[in-house]
Amino acid sequence: MASSFLLLLLIFLSVYSFILLSESQKTSKPNRFVLQLQKDPKTKLFVTNIYKRTPSQKVPFVVDLNGRLLWVTCEKSYRSSTYHAPRCRSTQCSRADSHYCHICSTRDGPGCHNNTCGVMSMNPVTGLTAMSELAQDVLSIQSTQGSNPGPMVRVPQFLFTCAPSLLLQRGLPSTVQGVAGLGHSPISLPTQLASHFGSAGFAPTFALCLAPKGVMFFGDSPYYMLPNYYMEVISIKINDKDVLIDTALLSINKQGVGGTKLSTINPYTILHHPIFKAVTQFFSKELSAIPQVKPVAPFGACFNSKSFKNRRVGPGVPNIDLVLHDKHVMWRIYGANSFVEAAPGVSCLAFVDGGMKNNGASIIIGAYQMENNLVQFDMARSRLDFNSSLLFYKTSCNNFNFTVIP
Repeated sequence: MASSFLLLLLIFLSVYSFILLSESQKTSKPNRFVLQLQKDPKTKLFVTNIYKRTPSQKVPFVVDLNGRLLWVTCEKSYRSSTYHAPRCRSTQCSRADSHYCHICSTRDGPGCHNNTCGVMSMNPVTGLTAMSELAQDVLSIQSTQGSNPGPMVRVPQFLFTCAPSLLLQRGLPSTVQGVAGLGHSPISLPTQLASHFGSAGFAPTFALCLAPKGVMFFGDSPYYMLPNYYMEVISIKINDKDVLIDTALLSINKQGVGGTKLSTINPYTILHHPIFKAVTQFFSKELSAIPQVKPVAPFGACFNSKSFKNRRVGPGVPNIDLVLHDKHVMWRIYGANSFVEAAPGVSCLAFVDGGMKNNGASIIIGAYQMENNLVQFDMARSRLDFNSSLLFYKTSCNNFNFTVIP
């Protein structure tokens, strides 16, 4: 396992020319952190454990690539000697962009104090929101030198929200207690880590490597990542052939509608209906030699999986290319990320019809399409980098060695 992950690093370094051992790594101050990701089999959402409170307690969170903040339910079991709720109109409130004074008369304790900051928390699956109390407490995260986890490191006054338990009632795994937002906002998890450890040479970057047992990195090279998670797709190719679509849908209009974004909340890529129709019809035509079968919800094009030849990067199906801002720059989606086994003997094109109503992005790249691709976000430069499927190199995002080095 360790040798496979070392191969992953060597490939990544050769592609992006990053330096594995920077000068800042030689100091005693941590400048890189790591979290393990687990894919929930029922909801297809990614879950990570983060240590919070005093005494320290492991708390499971859903990871939301576009989330503004970290929220956790506090109504029943939140106990910590270091919990603090900043006063209304404090500098902490300003940082969290809070415009409300929180009033609570039902009880006294975490999540329920008067004259504190009120901030909206959201369930990213259902879209349900609730007013929550802005709070501070200890957060601990595991450091890493690059190939193994190291000692735990404390952030003493990490800002988050204490949210009501009703936000957990639908759409999220039953085991989680909140959501960890990674978005480009002042109190998201990566932004606060960069702010707290900035003097130690901590880079405002993070990286996702999604898999059933994946990994997430924060900090200095070679692990990087991006903010508000839109990317510029100018066309789509299948089998190196252009798919005829309305390119106006690929641009963000004055109302903020259109374009392409990434999401860890949507299990599969969602396409606005005209794009979905064009892609599925074109793909089916290119795969006409394989018998089609009755579609399995929520997919629109399904095939007899026994007719596919298996390759290192999944079923032998036409490649799908998302052509980016430059026609020479493409995100290539291979069979392992474009096809999913939806039922025994049935494999489906892993794209979902988003319908005709388009109030947001025309293309939402889901978590399945990001699996076993090292996707990197640089928050300071608003830059996204990615590699081809790691399966090409006989490794995967499952292969980080989580054996702790003291």
